[in-house]
Amino acid sequence: MPPFTQALVIANVVVYLLETQMGNVLFQWFALWPGAGPGLAILPIFTPWQLVSYSFLHGGLMHLAFNMFALWMFGGELERVWGARRVAMAYFASVVSGAVAQLLVGGMFGPSGGPVVGASAGVFGILLAYALVFPNRRIVPLIPPIPMPARVFVLLYAVLELVLGVTGTQAGVAHFAHLGGLLGGWLVYKYGRARPGNWRGLR
Repeated sequence: MPPFTQALVIANVVVYLLETQMGNVLFQWFALWPGAGPGLAILPIFTPWQLVSYSFLHGGLMHLAFNMFALWMFGGELERVWGARRVAMAYFASVVSGAVAQLLVGGMFGPSGGPVVGASAGVFGILLAYALVFPNRRIVPLIPPIPMPARVFVLLYAVLELVLGVTGTQAGVAHFAHLGGLLGGWLVYKYGRARPGNWRGLR
């Protein structure tokens, strides 16, 4: 596993282990709260670290496992082409843009029902970058288990997230954070290039 992807997976696992020992303390201070957190009279604008720290928290073992599996599957291969620095840029840009999207756009469709946690926004950004770099690479999603090009998978997933976010069909999921993550991945793909010749194999 390439170094940045490996470090990110380890960091997420370590933080999850801390969650199991510290209860809700980490969530109170480091999750992304669309309003004031429980017992806190402060808004996210006064706790800017939440725009990043929420991505290291997870709502359960399966939540963590799915995100880390996707990060390993797509992030590792992307890092071998882009290098650690650009993948890190894409990941954290997606985390931040996902947080902003959830706070701004998500608020228009009602409260999220609790804190926003998880690496999903960063994973979505990596997934989009992967589809742009390897558009014809065939992948088999878990649901439905049908082989399809990466670009088709990402497009279908984005449309599904938009529909679920607007309709509120799947409560408890930060759909607009996922969509915001896609934006962050696209921005780094489009504008995060190094000097010509430094990134081999990129368009």
